[in-house]
Amino acid sequence: MFNFRKNIITALLVLTVVSTSRGRISYAGRIEVGRQQYAFRTVRVDPGPNWKGYVLDNKQNGFSIASSNGLSFVNKKLYAGIGLEYFNFEGIDGVSVFGDFEYLPLKAKVSPFFNLRVGYNHLWNQYEGGNGTIHTEFLLGLNYSINEKYGLYTKSGMLLMQQSLLIPITLGFRF
Repeated sequence: MFNFRKNIITALLVLTVVSTSRGRISYAGRIEVGRQQYAFRTVRVDPGPNWKGYVLDNKQNGFSIASSNGLSFVNKKLYAGIGLEYFNFEGIDGVSVFGDFEYLPLKAKVSPFFNLRVGYNHLWNQYEGGNGTIHTEFLLGLNYSINEKYGLYTKSGMLLMQQSLLIPITLGFRF
């Protein structure tokens, strides 16, 4: 079974060991806002007697606010952190807790990057107590470095959660 906490701790320890021989470790964080454009359902359900509809029953688009805090490694090219995200899908609220991993290959003013988020998502929808599922995001982005410490970025890719595939479009600030 997937043990999220154990995998996050292992990944942080591996990144710490690797980075101590190559560069300085420093605190880093991100704040971002985004839109989740609904694409399609990943699961089709044969309705049973207790079925109340799909989690995002009207194929809703979403809005999100997220924050991630963690450590930057290998001259600020690798980032590993833990984040929290608030969602609103046209009236359905939810939260997500995730591990946030990022690779920034270039130390240039403008650089592409890859971002992976894996965690747990919970929406308070038409089901009693709501629904919880795995939250997985694969994103590519473009970072603009304001200076050594601060940057602005935009990213997009795919978000798998709540039996749906969504296309997130995100703007963020890194510190």
